[in-house]
Amino acid sequence: MRIAVTGSTGLIGTALSRSLRADGHDIVRLVRRAAQDARRYESAGRGPAGGPPPSEVMWDPKGQYVDTAGLAGCDAVVHLAGAGVGDRRWTPAYKKEIRDSRVLGTAAIADALASLDEPPRTLIVGSAIGYYGDTGTRAVDESAPPGDDFLAGVCQEWEEAAAAAQEAGIRTVFARTGLVVARDGGAWGPLFRIFRAGVGGRMGSGDQYWSHIALHDHIAALRHLLDRDDLSGPFNLTAPEPVTNREVTAAMGRVLHRPTLFPVPAPVLRAALGEFSKDVLGSQRVVPKRLLESGFGFAFPGIEDAVRAALR
Repeated sequence: MRIAVTGSTGLIGTALSRSLRADGHDIVRLVRRAAQDARRYESAGRGPAGGPPPSEVMWDPKGQYVDTAGLAGCDAVVHLAGAGVGDRRWTPAYKKEIRDSRVLGTAAIADALASLDEPPRTLIVGSAIGYYGDTGTRAVDESAPPGDDFLAGVCQEWEEAAAAAQEAGIRTVFARTGLVVARDGGAWGPLFRIFRAGVGGRMGSGDQYWSHIALHDHIAALRHLLDRDDLSGPFNLTAPEPVTNREVTAAMGRVLHRPTLFPVPAPVLRAALGEFSKDVLGSQRVVPKRLLESGFGFAFPGIEDAVRAALR
């Protein structure tokens, strides 16, 4: 297949592109600069091994521009681009960046695909379990209503922004991602550094649920959704059994052989993280009902399994 990917240099985009190319699929990278053709990319030595070098297509999410000519012949698009939620303190300006990078970017992609004479069969939009807000101890699946906090509102607008693609008959999937367990990136990367230093511990009460997924399983799930033409709509990309922050702490300590004696009180997190602390201290017990019903099997379903897999 020929598959276009936004956010291809991020944690998930990099891993997905590598996996697809290793199996011989052609990758088209959407970039925010002047595009390089495949030959220049390859001669610069920047292409990972496996499969042909990727092509590039220029786009400008905020300017609502996509060079649609470069998307001709694509079978699918995986849209993963968006400003990092935990990268900076949530000032009003950065909250706008979080929203706009997702909503405007998705609208630009959806509109561009809908305008093609022969659009791709599939669009996967990388959404998030923030859609559900704080669920406390209540387990929720894809049928649950949205929450009412900032991230829940962003996720709703994010998914709604793909309307043009859906109306054009493109199979559209919303991959509502949980906390991806990875060693060198995403929300989990800093946790590994903290726990390796021997200063890790529970956050707040430790009773809040964290719905995680191993990076390996996340990529496998995206490929499952790419391959199955009968699947559309929202899918929770989380492990089958959500765990509490206290259980995460214990698993990290066991795997890394480090003490977990330094809990971070809630007031300290609020002072350090500002509004984002609500999501760290909040509880999201999210289950992947539709993914399991579709026959997907997890290689690393448990939290300790996922942590060990990230260290391989």
